[in-house]
Amino acid sequence: MDNRKRVAISVGDLNGIGLELAFRNHLKISNFVDPIYMIDREMTSQGAKLLDLKIPKDFKTVENIGDFFKISPAETSSKSGKYSYNSFMKGIEFVKDGSADSIITLPINKEAWNLAGIDYKGHTDALRDIFKRDAIMLMGTPKMYVALFTEHIPYSKVPENLTKEKLYNFLKNLYQVIPNIEKIGVLGLNPHSGDNGVLGDEERIIEKAVDKINMEIGRELFSQPLVPDIAFTPYMREIYKFYVAIYHDQGLIPLKTLYFNEAINISLNIPIVRVSVGHGTAFDRAYKKDVKLNSESYINAVKLARDWKI
Repeated sequence: MDNRKRVAISVGDLNGIGLELAFRNHLKISNFVDPIYMIDREMTSQGAKLLDLKIPKDFKTVENIGDFFKISPAETSSKSGKYSYNSFMKGIEFVKDGSADSIITLPINKEAWNLAGIDYKGHTDALRDIFKRDAIMLMGTPKMYVALFTEHIPYSKVPENLTKEKLYNFLKNLYQVIPNIEKIGVLGLNPHSGDNGVLGDEERIIEKAVDKINMEIGRELFSQPLVPDIAFTPYMREIYKFYVAIYHDQGLIPLKTLYFNEAINISLNIPIVRVSVGHGTAFDRAYKKDVKLNSESYINAVKLARDWKI
């Protein structure tokens, strides 16, 4: 009896590296999951020809994903953006109706989604709307995870989005989905975490949200605002395995500097299992026969989708 979990794999932007990752790793991941690729056979054949690769044996595809188009390596286009969105939505449909147990998303191009008239900035935004839940973006590896309080918004809008109630709700949702963590480091917003108001007072908001949730939990799970420029030093990483970053680059620059090849993207606080690679479309490497792709993030994502254990 085949006990492998069925995994829907949305192929991402076909002008990027996603399809090559799928081709080259199909045999390996098929040893521990049953992959179903959200791509039409026509587009699969076109990509294989461009890559000069044979379509792997038992490469299961799905018809009627979207309009066919000519794959143009490294090009940002509305057609590839729309197809990647349709691939993602088909994968969600498979999980919702029980045709798959989880979804893996290969990288999209946000500008291509925008050109296609898609309002979402990325997968997480779409998941919030689909499930009417406050999806949380968690990125990392078992060595270090970073949850993002704000994600794909301009830095100028971060302070106005930082309110006690919003942060409290975020921390509460995070606790509910990973309740067994011992300590979670919460970063301050300003340099030196504001130096007691000298460099900004947003840390007062963070302190109040942390105090409220810790009191409800009954223990000091979340830290008071950590000084951002020392939060990820080796000493601090001995104390914290999980962090909350107030904005995107604050958390992802250190994470990707340390663990770029292996990091993955996990969606928490939604009723399905969704995992993604931790990198982008890598247009500069797409369809180049002399470039060897690193598949570590993709393999890690598939394994987590199989095991669903953080």
